[in-house]
Amino acid sequence: MNYEQARFNMIEQQIRPWDVLDAKVLALLSTVKREDFVPAALRALAFVDMEIPLRSHPDQAAPVGQCMLAPRVEARMLQDLALQPHEKVLEVGAGSGYMAALLAHQAQRVISLEIDPEMARLAHANLQKAGVHNAEVRQADGAAGAQVEGPFDAIVLSGSVAEVPQSLLSQLKIGGRLMAVVGDLPVMQAKLITRTGERAYRTQELWDTVVPRLAHVPEHAAFSF
Repeated sequence: MNYEQARFNMIEQQIRPWDVLDAKVLALLSTVKREDFVPAALRALAFVDMEIPLRSHPDQAAPVGQCMLAPRVEARMLQDLALQPHEKVLEVGAGSGYMAALLAHQAQRVISLEIDPEMARLAHANLQKAGVHNAEVRQADGAAGAQVEGPFDAIVLSGSVAEVPQSLLSQLKIGGRLMAVVGDLPVMQAKLITRTGERAYRTQELWDTVVPRLAHVPEHAAFSF
């Protein structure tokens, strides 16, 4: 397989048509080898417009939260976050480490949380092999964030949630941004939430998509009477 041609086709046929036009993002997608973060048996699918399961399961191809997002979704999230070189980033849901690698190339430091111990080890190993040294993977429940390390300039949820946990929003700096896919099937929405004050946030509704749920993040809060 010609990986460079497949990478070029992915960028030109999947990612540009999804309004990802930032030259820095496009160059980064050419540089970071996506195929190195894909399970060996599925490397031929590295550049296909689909989610890639990171482990097999007897009942379903991609268990909740255990997949690589489609390339166009990763690229659009990266573009809309507009990271700066001095920024500190928290990612919830490390998966194979690919998104953490992309984030690390644009930010000063990345902490990526992964609740599954096996996935956390995989992500760490992949980042080391790729020579990414400013991204740290921790085995932890991402819904709780990383309070001690905060506040963060940016937080990325690499999976969907019914609602963004307040525990994560509170770990943003004033002016910090959180990128998440929010909602329920059949249509979810990518949102960029900016912290504008101590208890104030501004939400931008960006684009529609559907991605798998993050594991162990609460669904809609129950009403109490």
